[in-house]
Amino acid sequence: MKSFFQFLNEAGTSQASMQAQKLNLKSDGHGGWLDTRGNFVATTEKGKLVFKDKKKTTTQQQPVEKPAARQQPAAAQEKPKAEPTSQEKTKAQKPEGGESDSGLEGDTLTVAFGRFNPPTVGHGKLLSAAKKAASGGDLKIYPSRTQDPKKNPLDPDMKISFMKKMFPEFEENIINDDQMKSIFNVLIAADEEEYTNINIIVGSDRVAEFENLATKYNGDLYNFEMIRVISAGVRDADAEGVEGMSASKMRKAVMDDDFESFRKGTPKALDDGETQSLFNAVRQGMGKKKTKKEVTELWQVAPKFDTNGLREHYVGNRIFRKGTLVENLNTGLIGEVIRRGTNYLICVTEGNDMFKSWIHDVMEVKEKIFTNTCGVPADQREVGTDSLRKYTMKMTDTAKIDNFNIKQFINKYKAKK
Repeated sequence: MKSFFQFLNEAGTSQASMQAQKLNLKSDGHGGWLDTRGNFVATTEKGKLVFKDKKKTTTQQQPVEKPAARQQPAAAQEKPKAEPTSQEKTKAQKPEGGESDSGLEGDTLTVAFGRFNPPTVGHGKLLSAAKKAASGGDLKIYPSRTQDPKKNPLDPDMKISFMKKMFPEFEENIINDDQMKSIFNVLIAADEEEYTNINIIVGSDRVAEFENLATKYNGDLYNFEMIRVISAGVRDADAEGVEGMSASKMRKAVMDDDFESFRKGTPKALDDGETQSLFNAVRQGMGKKKTKKEVTELWQVAPKFDTNGLREHYVGNRIFRKGTLVENLNTGLIGEVIRRGTNYLICVTEGNDMFKSWIHDVMEVKEKIFTNTCGVPADQREVGTDSLRKYTMKMTDTAKIDNFNIKQFINKYKAKK
């Protein structure tokens, strides 16, 4: 017979509940799962999340059968780069943000998901490409939610505030939604809003990555008739002007205390005073009060400009070890490292979704995320110990209740003799 603590542990770490948590689904208390709009979208069957076909009036046990053009070979999930499907081959990719097909207007959403940390004049090119692809249709721009001193110094609210000042034309399109943490959240939300087609605008160096992820889970996590990943244009870190501008260069300029170079990376819509405020905000977010060594490690702040430093730490197994939790800074996906390549990582999310990342596109995640393994060693989960009490409180969220007193709680409901 299972103990109460075993029941709590299994309930908190089941595959279905973990995947539902990642997708922002809520339980109806009877094995079903609801999306953010309250629509019934999935059930728990044999401990796994099984999605229902939202496009039909009748509920089926399995997700709607995928057209042949959307099917991926099973082995593709284990390969760093999946074989292109017939759908991918027929998709119209238009570099430089070409006009979208008129036949897709009205039921098509165009999205851009990125860090924008800090936002630069180069991001203006991305937004312009997104506007062209939308061709008068719906356009939504989702800045990522991650913040850390090295690669994401601005918090989401401040970052979005500066973006709206820098790109006033897109003020209404820039969405501040704390639920949009990854590209999967964006695609699922678009599906819930009943868009049938979606355009994803990314830099030219990220087309394959987003295309592989977005098409792989079409029909499972969301259902679109057409997914197009469109390049916003060529990115060249060595180029001058807009094509060569990047957030990495901006962070490096702050690290070097070079306001003049930083100013070149901001659009004219931002005056000198506002640019100085942005410079100061990035500098504060990077932690100027920390030790000099922490601030001047270029490979941590702008890894593309110090590939030797990044490579040295990676080969020395000092970063991104197997079992480490990392976040892909392009897509927002968080997963555990299961394989280390020469310059890339293979990772698996809590929902068992696999993704590949180049080592210069990830950062380690400090917070522990509970998976199928126990959160603490077995010797710290012995019945009657204080460590087990703390662990159980954490698993049941009672540790988050202010001034929660376990002894008072027990005595209150203790049976009186």
